[in-house]
Amino acid sequence: MTSPALLTVLTTTDARAKAEALARGAVEARVAACAQIGGPVTSVYRWQGAVETAEEWQVVFKTTEARYPALEAHLLAAHDYDTPEILASPVARASADYAAWVEQETTPAP
Repeated sequence: MTSPALLTVLTTTDARAKAEALARGAVEARVAACAQIGGPVTSVYRWQGAVETAEEWQVVFKTTEARYPALEAHLLAAHDYDTPEILASPVARASADYAAWVEQETTPAP
């Protein structure tokens, strides 16, 4: 059996409660096997012509390549930012058991 292509997907939001809601919603919807929340972090960015600084919380989701479109759609619908950060990175290596668990947990319920 070949391992599924795994991704880590990062987003940020401006409150811990919002980060927890995004994480829980994605896991409940089975578009991510798990999510880790870290923060606060300081973000510096240009928005609407001005340089802004904000405190944010990062959420890192674990999913499969096959479930990425559904995770992205979920985040776009659930996020309150006009243009949320949604970055996906391939996982170069993962243990076979972990990869199988991610695939199992992101398989839509029958």
